Amino acid sequence: MLKRFRAWQYVWAGPSLIQKGFDKSNGEPYEVPTPETRYVFVSDPKHIQELDDAPDAVLSLQAAARHMLQPKYTMHGFSWFDLRGAEGFGIERVVRTLLTNFLPEILPDVGRMVRVKMEQLMPNHTVVGKGGPETSVFALMKELVAHTNAYVLFGKELGDNEEFMKAASTFMDQTLVVAEIIRLVPRWAVPVIGNWTSSKFDSDKVMHSTLLAIIEKRLEERNARKLGQKVPKHPDCIQWVMDTSPTWGAERVVWELMAIWFGACYSLSVTSAFTIQDLCRYSEHVPYLRAEIESQYGEFETTGKGAAPCSKASSRSRRVSTQLSPVVSTRRHAVKPFEFSDGTKLGVGDWACTPVHAINHDPTYYPDPMKFDGFRFADPAVVEKATGPRNAGPTQPEPSDLTEVSSKWQFWGTGRMACPGRFYASMTLKVILGQILANYDCTLPAPEAKSLLTWRSTFFPRESFKVTFSPRITI
Repeated sequence: MLKRFRAWQYVWAGPSLIQKGFDKSNGEPYEVPTPETRYVFVSDPKHIQELDDAPDAVLSLQAAARHMLQPKYTMHGFSWFDLRGAEGFGIERVVRTLLTNFLPEILPDVGRMVRVKMEQLMPNHTVVGKGGPETSVFALMKELVAHTNAYVLFGKELGDNEEFMKAASTFMDQTLVVAEIIRLVPRWAVPVIGNWTSSKFDSDKVMHSTLLAIIEKRLEERNARKLGQKVPKHPDCIQWVMDTSPTWGAERVVWELMAIWFGACYSLSVTSAFTIQDLCRYSEHVPYLRAEIESQYGEFETTGKGAAPCSKASSRSRRVSTQLSPVVSTRRHAVKPFEFSDGTKLGVGDWACTPVHAINHDPTYYPDPMKFDGFRFADPAVVEKATGPRNAGPTQPEPSDLTEVSSKWQFWGTGRMACPGRFYASMTLKVILGQILANYDCTLPAPEAKSLLTWRSTFFPRESFKVTFSPRITI
């Protein structure tokens, strides 16, 4: 009975259990029981490399994702995580290369769209508190991110489709709720509970039917093109997925797009919300960020390079992600038995994970890790030039980017299976934060209010946490 209670304790106290295990492990693998299965956490670079080197047929990212998201019930019957193998590499090219290369072409339009949508969406999430208007920052960011993603990934037509955007904006939350319910019920009850629960939500159905109609039309255009007819060009993810995987049918393309959509909305919504919270708490960094926006944003919009808000914003978003919204980004489900070099064994059904929050609060890697320092990951020479000599504690041995992938930076996963969308996410995050910083003063009406909640290993912003966005008056 006690063992079972400890396993269920992971659901509401996962981060503290993972941290306790890390503190006692001295770098060795350690076990954390969960309601469904056994998790083995590894933090030593050698073991992380072994995890990355393991064949997909032994330690599977797809099997872990299938279990977490339950796509059969949350993504309209999607079986992508069973199907994807070598044929899925086209999707990586779409997200890593085609989408990233396309961004400089549309970044100016994206920036304008973010400004307009902020003005339109804020009233929907704003109430009048004791000190004036207060906005639910997480609710606002989820909707703003959804509109930004829709504009970039699917084009203006879908971004202006109210029914589609209502479903797309709630898809992340509905996916997480349905998947979590299914994960917690006995296996024999999954089909009944899964079908009943998914029937209560319609976001996946609306997204599926809307995208399916568009893709079927484009398949007709493809056939017309082969006959020599002129057809419209579509520079968006829908078309790129179709072009890189020409043997896929319309429904398979829809499923892939829904998976891309979930990943893009989840990471950007959580990270942007936590980042804005910290911009309010550590407002002394804002003048430096705004100075860089004024001097470098134009170049960023035209090239997609440099940064606005430059190195410090990348540093801040990274710091926020690690300190306030960490996730166990590297997960592998053991499809076959596996053994690490130290003799730690995984049975079929066990998971191998990395303790992201614990690693990123380890003073071995990050001096004074509990201190919020917006300049932590920036080039010290650049920081001194911008701010003058300072006594803010030690920086990192060398500057690093938000998109880094290494054994000490697991936010995007590990090695060859690291998130291919991290470059897109990083640039989009810069646009959103840059526009908010340039056009609003952000303050906390209730600084002491609880700003986060935990579920399993993940930190989420609380929807009840409010931020005041005051339009800036510039002369």
